[in-house]
Amino acid sequence: MIKKMHDMGMTSTIAYAAGLASIGMSVASWMVSRKAENAGTDRADRWGIYVGLWAPTFLSVGNALKLEETHS
Repeated sequence: MIKKMHDMGMTSTIAYAAGLASIGMSVASWMVSRKAENAGTDRADRWGIYVGLWAPTFLSVGNALKLEETHS
């Protein structure tokens, strides 16, 4: 799968940027949910955690792509 992503033009830099953006989106979704919804901080916390869980995935994919780039 990583080789296919690499062949399609996905780079480790893109994956790392997506991981960093995911961290920012996690904070933003928490703040927006806390202010915009009348569901309390529990729901806002869940949104922040949900989006925050994307970051390790993107960073792991970035590491795998970096290995692919060095071996190509």
